[in-house]
Amino acid sequence: MYKLLSHNDLDGVGCGILAKLAFGKEVKVRYNSVSGLDREVEWFLENEDRDTFLFITDLSVSEANEKRLEAFFQAGGKVQLLDHHKTALHFNEYEWGHVVVEDEEGRLTSATSLFYDYLVTHSFLERSEAFDEFVELVRQYDTWEWEKNDNHHAQRLNALFFLLTIEEFEEKMISRLHFNEHFHFDEFEKKILDMEENKIERYIRRKRRELVQTQTGDQFAGIVYAESYHSELGNELGKEYPHLDYIAILNMGGKRVSFRTIHDHVDVSEVAGQFGGGGHAKASGCSLTNEAYQQFVVNTFHLEPLREDARRNRYNLKRSSFGTLYKNRMEELFFLYPVNDQNWAIEQNNKNLEQTFTSFEKGESFLKRNYEAWLVRDDAFVNYLMDQVRNERPEEKTNEE
Repeated sequence: MYKLLSHNDLDGVGCGILAKLAFGKEVKVRYNSVSGLDREVEWFLENEDRDTFLFITDLSVSEANEKRLEAFFQAGGKVQLLDHHKTALHFNEYEWGHVVVEDEEGRLTSATSLFYDYLVTHSFLERSEAFDEFVELVRQYDTWEWEKNDNHHAQRLNALFFLLTIEEFEEKMISRLHFNEHFHFDEFEKKILDMEENKIERYIRRKRRELVQTQTGDQFAGIVYAESYHSELGNELGKEYPHLDYIAILNMGGKRVSFRTIHDHVDVSEVAGQFGGGGHAKASGCSLTNEAYQQFVVNTFHLEPLREDARRNRYNLKRSSFGTLYKNRMEELFFLYPVNDQNWAIEQNNKNLEQTFTSFEKGESFLKRNYEAWLVRDDAFVNYLMDQVRNERPEEKTNEE
């Protein structure tokens, strides 16, 4: 017999689907939250038949259970842990641990891709194109490579996962992978996924108006309360506000914080690690501990949401050679303009700031991080230019005289 303890997200359930394809009725699968895994491991060690082969995927155990599993293994028990989070790399010290963050080709791994390789290598499962395609969709979604590769099938697979119960999703995927040469969505799924995408767009538009900004150490974070669509929301907010280092998404009902970033220089697993959590460099999470609650709720609850940039401008445009106008809550005006081909400068209420910037993006980031300024609409931009012309005219006349 086999037993699989896995995560309850798409990557974890992907492992469960592969296990059932490989072992059929010979495997029991249990999906767990991060906090629930250790209870399952303890129950297994105390109650299960010692001949049962235990797989743990996409999750890692506590230090106490780490020692128990090593003792179980040394006593002849069968156990294999497969994970892809760098916080679990120390499990490679054990014969039963296999943790790989990047494969030999430099691609980020997922638990599903690692488990698939394991099952194929040990002849538990025969490789097929349908399996390959499914595993790759899961891997790309979990590592967020789908966006870089513009692979929206991966995103839609995750959306389908959340639209169904785990049991329904498993049943559909097992049947599809078993009887088809290629992985695909059926016509009904395509229709409901189209509806879901429209729903997500509306949800993100609403949440965009609720985002607040705070500084945590040397980093700037955007904070929003949301119970759904964390990955999509974090990604869109990150692109909308690239001056923010990461987005913290608070699920108050679940007492969890999710962290997302679009930046390569930011590792949000380190942020989550400060509060006892972990995950990937671009997607991680933690429980809403007292420390996390103080930092992300108490210290920010009074803050006003960020104002959105004007969206339908024809004249006040970013990166314009004529300059770009911003405003903040203090009614201060900021004019970001190119000095030459290599430098940009900022006028604050018609007075130049000392700082200059090597790109428009760096200048705008400075404005948004330090002043929470937003791009104004065309009418305000035109009025600003007219005021500038009026103010210059007396000087011109004086010079002529």
